[in-house]
Amino acid sequence: MKKSISILLMLILLPLLGIEAYAQSSSNAIVGEWINEKGDAKFKIYRKGDKYFGDITWGTGGPTKDVKNPDPSKRNQELVGLTILKDFTYENKNTWSSGTIYDPKDGKTYSCKMTLKDDSQLEVRGYVGITLFGRSEIWKRIN
Repeated sequence: MKKSISILLMLILLPLLGIEAYAQSSSNAIVGEWINEKGDAKFKIYRKGDKYFGDITWGTGGPTKDVKNPDPSKRNQELVGLTILKDFTYENKNTWSSGTIYDPKDGKTYSCKMTLKDDSQLEVRGYVGITLFGRSEIWKRIN
């Protein structure tokens, strides 16, 4: 009888543990290198603690310095190496939200949501207030 109960408990708990393990690994699905739609800038998304961040690693699509930064002391900093995606949290199987994106082309920071469309496509949506008022771009994974 005890053996039957143990087996029954294992059959119930193993799938639950498997789902948790999958959820933890899928939360890192956006980690890696990405290129923007125009192909003129690359980004590295990484996890730090329980948050996700992204840096420019190549190209800028324009000036190489952060000339539009609202802080005059930062206008001479290089864009390559700059963290533009900040503080994203994993929301569900394909969405990361509650973060911000800095656009060096206008020097503004926007609320942002990222949605993984498939393994190789990431929709990055910057917006003001609600997601309705924003702009999306599809980034492609670099293998």
